[in-house]
Amino acid sequence: MKRIATDNAPAAIGPYSQGMITGNLVYTSGQIPVDPKTGTIAGDTIEAQAEQSLKNVKAVLEAGGADMDSIVKTTCFLADMADFAAFNTIYETYIKGAPARSCVAVKTLPKNVLVEIEAIAEIVKRPIA
Repeated sequence: MKRIATDNAPAAIGPYSQGMITGNLVYTSGQIPVDPKTGTIAGDTIEAQAEQSLKNVKAVLEAGGADMDSIVKTTCFLADMADFAAFNTIYETYIKGAPARSCVAVKTLPKNVLVEIEAIAEIVKRPIA
């Protein structure tokens, strides 16, 4: 196994890595909407936060040699299932091909954000991590 570390996504805030490579797969840790350049939460709407979370997923995948088109499974955590439709509007602009997905509402997310997204993807090029 190989750890993924990139400055293009938020640093891990605990005893975990941004992602891991094993075999021909990249597993991302859950990505919350923290802007890696400023360390702040990106916006206060589900749309703004979903977009930043997806950008962070993309950065970790790319560091691991995968991309958004090679995602085979996502798990999405929402603070409020009432945001489901708005979340999907942003999600489908970043993730094509309808990979397998779970989407659940949870009581609380780190830093009280509205969304967290993790992904599993196939490696399509040599990892840069």
